Amino acid sequence: MKKKRYVQVGTGSRARFFYQAVAKTFGDTSEIVAFCDINRTRLEYAKNSIKEICGADVNIYMADEFEKMIEIEKPDCVIVTTVDRTHHKYIIKAMEMGCDVVTEKPMTVDAVKCQAIIDAQKRTGRNLRVSFNYRYAPHNSVTRKLLMDGVIGDVKCVHFEWMLNTSHGADYFRRWHRDKRNSGGLLVHKSTHHFDLVNFWLGTKPKQVFAYGDLLFYGRENAENRGETKFYSRVHGSENAKNDPFALNMAENPTLKKLYLDAEADDGYIRDQSVFGDGISIEDTMGVLVRYENGAIMSYSLTAYSPREGFRVVFTGTKGRLELDVSETVYVNGAGEKEKEGAVNEKSITVYPMFAAPYKVDIPTAEGGHGGGDPVLLNDIFGTPEEDPLKRAASHVDGAMSILTGIAANKSIATGMPVDIKTLVNFD
Repeated sequence: MKKKRYVQVGTGSRARFFYQAVAKTFGDTSEIVAFCDINRTRLEYAKNSIKEICGADVNIYMADEFEKMIEIEKPDCVIVTTVDRTHHKYIIKAMEMGCDVVTEKPMTVDAVKCQAIIDAQKRTGRNLRVSFNYRYAPHNSVTRKLLMDGVIGDVKCVHFEWMLNTSHGADYFRRWHRDKRNSGGLLVHKSTHHFDLVNFWLGTKPKQVFAYGDLLFYGRENAENRGETKFYSRVHGSENAKNDPFALNMAENPTLKKLYLDAEADDGYIRDQSVFGDGISIEDTMGVLVRYENGAIMSYSLTAYSPREGFRVVFTGTKGRLELDVSETVYVNGAGEKEKEGAVNEKSITVYPMFAAPYKVDIPTAEGGHGGGDPVLLNDIFGTPEEDPLKRAASHVDGAMSILTGIAANKSIATGMPVDIKTLVNFD
């Protein structure tokens, strides 16, 4: 069988999820043949990783050589794992040059870029896949099956609370995500997972969104209001950072040191900024109301400074109620084992029938990150997937519908008004 050829643009910590899986597990069906990035140190890290895992000698290209890479390497598919605000550039150019695309979430960060991707896909006919690994976690898949089977009837109301703790949540305020222009804020970058899950669970699309959001915990002003007097711009080399529980010491972590501290001279990117510094333009406290096309209503909240990591979601339907409660492990991107990202400590599904006793639902156990979803997603992309009655593979339309909820929420926060999804992009 001929192997499918992949090139990957963007070689930061998240990129390893894809290229190391291909090198370790899916070498019979897939191969990474080249990397592209603005940072030569991280390119060399990715190249050496592949060499160590499977002995392959992968070519590397700088960011201004992206088109040259495609012309020379002739890939079947491009994997996009760059900074969120640049996703659209590589997605569109790859499709225009005849390649399919797999992109890390979020697909992009605003409505203009989303429209450009939709138009390019329509123009080229290429396949664009968004890697929503949470869909594949057993507890989320079981929830999807229960709702599809009508266990609680037609779902009319959803309450969804997601909690990022003071390790994982704080990390978005240290790095490039803290600038909303880069990430779209957490309502796009992070909540794209959550909004996609609701679309997936209910089999519907968002119609109208209203939201509040603010920076209420992180940032210098909030720290000053709590009485803090010792500040710093970054952790490395700072005396004030030594006793800060929010500080990320890259020098003590071999992977972070290689990927970021040793790579700073290439592009000036600082990975260990203070979460209580100036220049943060994203929110850490968010509340969203969504009306869906099927008539259901959702209330959603996201906080990025909780003592607990995980989520609760409650569905109320015409025949009962379903509660899903998940506690996840603490994780800092790039600082630990990838298998710990989104790994589950505890999980439960309880069904409350309208006129019968409540009962627990068995959830299969699974190894791997994101509650066991990562290995299944990776096999779905790079291996030999089986027929999936849950239809978990996510297209560009799914990618758009997940971010459009967050994009609409951002617009609502800015204007104080509800936002109709149909006013943001045109799929026709």
